[in-house]
Amino acid sequence: MKSFDRDFLERQSIPIEFAGTLRLLGEYRGKQELFKKQTPQVLNTLRQVAIIQSTESSNRIEGITMEQKRLRPLLEKGATPKNRSEAEIMGYKNVLAWIHAMHERIEISPDNILKLHRDMLSKTDIPAGMWKRRDNTIEERLPDGRWITRYVPVAAGETPFYMQELCVRFNRLWEEGRIDRLLLIYSFVLDFLCIHPFTDGNGRVSRLLTVLLLHQGGYDVVRYISIARLIEESKRSYYDVLNRVSTKWHDAGHSIIPWWEYNLGLLMAAYREFEERVNVVRNRRGSKTAWIQEAIEHLPKEFEMREVVQACPGVSRPMIRAVMASLREQGKIDVLGTGRGAKWRKVILTDKRDKKRDNKKR
Repeated sequence: MKSFDRDFLERQSIPIEFAGTLRLLGEYRGKQELFKKQTPQVLNTLRQVAIIQSTESSNRIEGITMEQKRLRPLLEKGATPKNRSEAEIMGYKNVLAWIHAMHERIEISPDNILKLHRDMLSKTDIPAGMWKRRDNTIEERLPDGRWITRYVPVAAGETPFYMQELCVRFNRLWEEGRIDRLLLIYSFVLDFLCIHPFTDGNGRVSRLLTVLLLHQGGYDVVRYISIARLIEESKRSYYDVLNRVSTKWHDAGHSIIPWWEYNLGLLMAAYREFEERVNVVRNRRGSKTAWIQEAIEHLPKEFEMREVVQACPGVSRPMIRAVMASLREQGKIDVLGTGRGAKWRKVILTDKRDKKRDNKKR
């Protein structure tokens, strides 16, 4: 709510390069319709991959994981969750799919935010769909084992009022149209995180809200490229920026510029990846080999063959195996096990990090 205090957003000294970034994002948004018309099969594949990646990454950021062999039965075939982690992951995927399908009809209101939380945790025994009943703190564990309080959110007793005001002020500015909607979206998500209205699940709900609001702003790239995966890949920067901008938030003395800068950069990265993926599939860059290599580049550091297959519709498994075998011989990837569910690792990326670490030590 504090980012929506009277005139706060208009008082921000926005760097001149923001205008160029916002203009480029507007151009990317305009290209979406062209891509949708030209490559429907590819977009369908990207959509399926993105929802799985988003579900995995958003939960993994919070330390919620599952066995890889259970991933497909759970997320693609709707198997019954076997434990709490699987139930949380399944709930998140269902809510994300609902947002993709119904975003035009979802009003930004306290009731709907409570619904997101309730539905996300509906398959668990965790109390959900209600604001926190006790005050909470955001803590960090230091390397020496000590815990420190990083941030103190809004008190439990004030949370309903803050959430109501946040939604009212956001909707008013959204309709007025005086401030760029992307800046409003990321301001809303920041204030949600600073209020920290739930006992558990705030980070995941914030990412669901980000997808919902970007959809409503016309930035449909979130349907095809996982924003949660991009956040996970830059997790250290994400938390560093969040810690920095939440300082003095309670007094509306915070600077929101770094938060805007991080998130606009993330959205730009999503659009660039989207364009690359569509162009690679459409043009094949002369060969299916290049297509497979491009798909692997955009996968996490560790991946399975099934993920490559999903990213390369129309390419046979023998072809994919042959290219992966060649990359392994070149020392670019390595296999960590045997059998159909074996994990693969991008060796070159790991080696580069190790070299940088070694150079710093010297």
